Amino acid sequence: MWTHRFRGRVPARIAALGAFLLVVGMIVGGQPSAAVGRERAVTAVTVDGHGAGRTFDGVGAISGGGGNTRLLTDYPARQRGQILDYLFRPGYGAALQILKVEIGGDTNSTDGAEASHEHSRGAVNCGTGYEWWLMEQAKARNPGIKLYGLAWGAPGWIGNTGSGGNFWSQDTVDYLVSWLGCARRHGLTIDYLGGWNERGYNAAWYERLHAALAADGYRHTQVVGADSGWDVATAMRGDPAFDRAVDIVGTHYPCGYMSAMTQCSTTSDALATGKQLWASENGSEDYNTGGAALARAVNRGYIDARLTAYINWPVVAAVYPNLPYNTMGLVTANQPWSGAYSVGKSTWATAHTTQFTRPGWHYIDTASGYLGGARANGSYVTLRSPDSGAWSTVVETLDATAAQTMTLRVTGGLAAGALHMWSSDFNSDDQRDYMVRQPDLTPVNGVYTLSLQPGRVYSVTTTTGQGAGTARSAARGPLPLPYRDDFEHPGVGGEARLLAAQQGSFEAVRCGGGRAGTCVQQMAPTAPINWDNPADPYATLGDLGWTNYTVAVDTRLTQDGAVRLLGRVGTQSGFSPAGIDSYDLSLSHGGGWAIERDNTAHQVTVLAQGTDTGAAGDGWHRLALGFDGSAITASIDGHTVGTADDTSYGSGQVGIGTTGYVQAQYDNLSVTPGPAQTYAGTYRLVNRNSGKTLDVVGQATADGSAVDQWTGNGGANQQWTVRPTGDGYYALVGVQSGKVLEAPGGNPVSGTQLDIRSGPLGAAGQWRIVPSGDGYATLENRATGMLADVDGQSTTDGARVIEWPSNGGANQQWQLARIN
Repeated sequence: MWTHRFRGRVPARIAALGAFLLVVGMIVGGQPSAAVGRERAVTAVTVDGHGAGRTFDGVGAISGGGGNTRLLTDYPARQRGQILDYLFRPGYGAALQILKVEIGGDTNSTDGAEASHEHSRGAVNCGTGYEWWLMEQAKARNPGIKLYGLAWGAPGWIGNTGSGGNFWSQDTVDYLVSWLGCARRHGLTIDYLGGWNERGYNAAWYERLHAALAADGYRHTQVVGADSGWDVATAMRGDPAFDRAVDIVGTHYPCGYMSAMTQCSTTSDALATGKQLWASENGSEDYNTGGAALARAVNRGYIDARLTAYINWPVVAAVYPNLPYNTMGLVTANQPWSGAYSVGKSTWATAHTTQFTRPGWHYIDTASGYLGGARANGSYVTLRSPDSGAWSTVVETLDATAAQTMTLRVTGGLAAGALHMWSSDFNSDDQRDYMVRQPDLTPVNGVYTLSLQPGRVYSVTTTTGQGAGTARSAARGPLPLPYRDDFEHPGVGGEARLLAAQQGSFEAVRCGGGRAGTCVQQMAPTAPINWDNPADPYATLGDLGWTNYTVAVDTRLTQDGAVRLLGRVGTQSGFSPAGIDSYDLSLSHGGGWAIERDNTAHQVTVLAQGTDTGAAGDGWHRLALGFDGSAITASIDGHTVGTADDTSYGSGQVGIGTTGYVQAQYDNLSVTPGPAQTYAGTYRLVNRNSGKTLDVVGQATADGSAVDQWTGNGGANQQWTVRPTGDGYYALVGVQSGKVLEAPGGNPVSGTQLDIRSGPLGAAGQWRIVPSGDGYATLENRATGMLADVDGQSTTDGARVIEWPSNGGANQQWQLARIN
């Protein structure tokens, strides 16, 4: 999992100008001209209301391509509303202009699976999943937001030929039209519809889709093709029927996948189509460290490639931290039980365009370009209203190394009064430095002068109504045990609280087998057309810090296959839900049971197995799986059937699942605590990956002294006294300094180096020690939820110890070697 180390990191800024550059470029009306003898770069721009440019379609984000919004639905109403405001409310946060959602297909599509509205042919249920709710919430906050649907996978009955289905079939066209009908029943109009995410295209299929939309009353819904690469444009150029069937050319990651996004690309064929060109998926960046990349791409996508929409993947990271992309998005929200969330720099990078423009505005090409004609100086784009004279310019200086000056001369009937200015300092980790109102600019002899500092994003505008939200997150905390759910709460068709499907679909239904009330059932009757690698259905729930406990659930299975109960569920491998660290108890319809250990390498080890004839057949049975240190106990209907001893995993979530696509039911889930594992005393903290010790650099004792790893030498700067602070958290106090290990100021930016500081520090200086297996543990910061991590998996002395999202790496695991 260490390969995710570089996700979302922005490379060091490019020193392109140099400290002693005297000759700089000047742009007049978008064209460079010489400027000799100046010590400060100057860019002069004429903002001409008659200037040509493409129509702006908006900046948006994606809910889907994984269950990235799943946990948001379970937040307390107050915090849930705050998060939704930060995403959709105009003049408050990201103010998204496009919301793209997954058309669920019962298949994992990155960080989870979304439920289909039609698990089997003809059985349409317009109440499944949470995307309808999310679109309704977005529309309630911003009635003008555009909605876009796209499938990542589909149920297995689609185009079924006996070999796993065929997406490029008439079945899929009908399936998408039925989804549009569900949207209509929810009072939603879908503006855009795509094909199959990142799986190429079939020209004849797109032609059938386009015709079906017209025939079924959805002429307003525009078709986006092909949510893959630019090659679709070349095919369209050679096929007039295909060209007519695609309204918008949408490509993925035209500004580079997981990069600084300093340059964006298109093709001559794409431009020659005359269609609107979109970055219909871009991003895949950490919600904080990816903010600068997002800001570059929104501007440079138009300058370089004439892209008129930018859609970020994803909208929110409301997923459990053991999933691979758990900090990607605009906001993180992975603790619905506490109400904690964090608004990222990516929110404000988005806001600098969305709060100052509207879809339907027009770019002014001659007032868009690179400062001083050089990429390293930064970029600017200007957009104007088609009918009111309003206009805005968005400027980024993210790679600049020196201050610059920009002048704007307005002509062509545009408003020329006071110009309002807002800025964000992307060098800062303080949220108060984002979306800050600056003094208004007034023209002198018809010219506005802007003083631009490095590392910033600026918006200047004639419009009003902008702002930065003031809501603040609740404090983080653990999910307490015992935990119980009788599955009566969601109502038929809903999803159980905190239960996140990773493959298949788990929904509330009327219980069978003579039992009253509602149960959770695995709904997918056949293997879906997968987007990710195939896996058996399962869903997870709970706190990764749960250690010793017993998880139990009632189950019923009426067909061949098996039900599964999972415990100590940990890291999941990327794009492969079948690879996950966990233990499970399985029970087949014939009464065979097994205790198994799974891992991210897709290896399954049987720890114990046998047959319980009394548990065979269609009746209800209660499964239980208990953990106490390395001891694992499995029971069925109250009697122990097997035990095992294994040290691989020391903590984790719980889950339910099936072997094969069988429609098992579950009821009365419970998780009861076992003996608590506590820590007290003085320890050396030894990294599992490097074998080196957590160390205060240079034996320093001052507040803010940095922490690294170093070969163990017995020094007091390598010794830490562990003291309980309550709620299962601890302070780690340096023996030499008497100061506390902290995530500096509770800074939520990945890669921040840890340091020491005088206490009390609150949540920033509190750590949860979570056993990870084989005698090691992770150190989870209470303020940020991130782990103490050796930077880049280094094994050298002096490597920084930083905070980083959970990824299962050995460089995030520490042995507590007791000294006294």
